[in-house]
Amino acid sequence: MSRRTGLCGILLLAVAAGAQVTTSQYDNARTGADVHETILNPRNVNATQFGKLFRFSVDGDVYAQPLYLPSLPIPGKGTHDVVFVATERDSVYAFDAAGNPAAPLWKVNFTDRARGITTLSQQNASCPFIAPALGITSTPVIDRDSGTLYVLVRTKEGDRFWQRLHALDVRTGREKSSGPVVIAGSVENKTGGFLGLLSGTVSFLALHENPRAALLLDHGRLYLTWASSCDVGPYHGWVIAYDARTLKQIGIFNTSPDAGLSGIWQSDTGPAADEDGNVFVATGNGVFDAASGGRDYGDSVLKLGWTAAGLFVRDYFTPFDQAALNRTDGDLGSGGPLVIPTQPGSSARLLAVAGKGAELYLINRDHMGRFHAENNRHAVQTIGLGGGLFGAPAYWNGHLYCVASDDALKDFAIKGGRLSDQPVAQSRARFLHPGAIPSISANGTTDAIVWLIEVSSGHSSDTPAVLRAYDAANVTNELYNSATNSERDRAAAALHFTIPMVADGRVYLPASGEVDVYGLLPHLRE
Repeated sequence: MSRRTGLCGILLLAVAAGAQVTTSQYDNARTGADVHETILNPRNVNATQFGKLFRFSVDGDVYAQPLYLPSLPIPGKGTHDVVFVATERDSVYAFDAAGNPAAPLWKVNFTDRARGITTLSQQNASCPFIAPALGITSTPVIDRDSGTLYVLVRTKEGDRFWQRLHALDVRTGREKSSGPVVIAGSVENKTGGFLGLLSGTVSFLALHENPRAALLLDHGRLYLTWASSCDVGPYHGWVIAYDARTLKQIGIFNTSPDAGLSGIWQSDTGPAADEDGNVFVATGNGVFDAASGGRDYGDSVLKLGWTAAGLFVRDYFTPFDQAALNRTDGDLGSGGPLVIPTQPGSSARLLAVAGKGAELYLINRDHMGRFHAENNRHAVQTIGLGGGLFGAPAYWNGHLYCVASDDALKDFAIKGGRLSDQPVAQSRARFLHPGAIPSISANGTTDAIVWLIEVSSGHSSDTPAVLRAYDAANVTNELYNSATNSERDRAAAALHFTIPMVADGRVYLPASGEVDVYGLLPHLRE
């Protein structure tokens, strides 16, 4: 048996042993739902039985969602359920999920001060939104079959800036022979480039291109995407694809080759993929001229596919008021796409997305409608929200949950290929800017809980994050929040666009300098 085959067998056994979280929002559809949770339920998640258990202390802020593999053999340290954490200080950690031991099972760091290799600073990026260090922001992705964790890392080396895709062994953190690779690429420009500075070609700029959206692994291909920091240009929206086995670049697409902007940032959620391998991304502000023969896709949802020549736009949806959204900083791309599972009684295959414009769009992903200048009749349905959406909705059991800025947690029912015009339930509490990204735990179609991380308004704050839990069957019913018993359950300082991760009876909350871990209190956990 080869080492590769042996490892595949080990990891497949791990898959059978329990839940796993190998990608942002639990799956490539980005449903935001872990439907394998058998420990936590609406009856035991309360301030008496549930609370903060411990924390993983790390060297930097954690914007990336933690990932999880059960029953993973660590050489020389036995078999562990493992949580993977990436930080803005360019570190990746593997921790025992139960905090036993408390020290990392392994840690790798991609800086080397002696050789002049450091993280970027907020001054380098000319943007205070991620501070003081910019290292790993995008949620990594795990290939469970090969035992590989893929992570996108930013570094400053002397006076130059780099982005590299690394391939790490999940058992040891060691670099695999295929990695790392330097992110690079260019596309043809037909109009002289951004502000006329880059005539002939548009090249990827490692300093200006900010990777916020999560990595996607689908059909053996890795997809990486970029936007900007504080709209500091020149920048574009990029999608670059790599062969997951060799890390050879196999496709490159630019959302605005003849104009600029139109970044893909999605408030740290991920590009989505459907069962046919189509990839969906949402873009931010920028020129839209695709409907008149151009190649620029500002404020659009793109469906990307493949030809022999590489990545191309198979279909798209653009709101009729895109020009107004562009003028008013109303990025559609502040939200990430959600591929909704095919609904009983309906043949429509749907996608949901919303952005700063406070409009939730339900789109037929087989016929996305492209662009109509008069209205949004090309959408299946539009629903007004109480504020802009920063992140993505979550889906469970015929319901769509979302938390817009300055709005409540809202539950919309899906029936006959449409959403209920009004929420069937909503929380009493309202959430300040930027709202929250819901995460759902459930035991199949029962015992579902909606988890949220509440943050204070403003990009940086010393205010603690607050973990909230709601009964998914009736989100008016708040089950728990970590402020109720603050002395016991207080989390670290909140960061924007973070997503709680639930696995095997514990909730992992990424925050400033640590990941806080919640679960049934020790004398109650079965």
